[in-house]
Amino acid sequence: MTVATKPETTSPTTQSIVVDQVFPHAPEKIWKVLTTGTLIGRWLMEPAGFAAVKGTRFTYKTKPAGAWDGTIHCQVLEVVPNERLVYSWAGGHAGNVGYGAPLDTVVTFTLSQVAGGTRLRLIHAGFVSPQNDSALTTMGAGWKKVVKDLGALVSGDAAEGNA
Repeated sequence: MTVATKPETTSPTTQSIVVDQVFPHAPEKIWKVLTTGTLIGRWLMEPAGFAAVKGTRFTYKTKPAGAWDGTIHCQVLEVVPNERLVYSWAGGHAGNVGYGAPLDTVVTFTLSQVAGGTRLRLIHAGFVSPQNDSALTTMGAGWKKVVKDLGALVSGDAAEGNA
């Protein structure tokens, strides 16, 4: 006799944001905009203390909510020049629900050369449902916008010979 049992799931579901975009530029040009603090500030937010060096801790500052001061704490986890940048992204406060709820995620930028340019694949992983559903929705739209802004910045700098 075979008895099928349904395993109990006590762990929450996690989700990711994925943005895939091809830009008509060499990986080195995209990499510069991904890893230069002042340029990051032009397409995302100004990072404090950022360096594209494994182990570097840095922060972003966004709109506060409730008991959360708006600080996003990050640490560079992996760097492969012109190919891959990975960092942790944590913020929020346990007293908040929705915007500003605790968030402990990882952002990965992967660059690959393709015909006509470079594919940028961004994965922001680790959104716990339902706790981070608000952040997942808001940041999903936000990442699509900032990746386009990144591309426009690279195009502008490339046109000026700066990237």
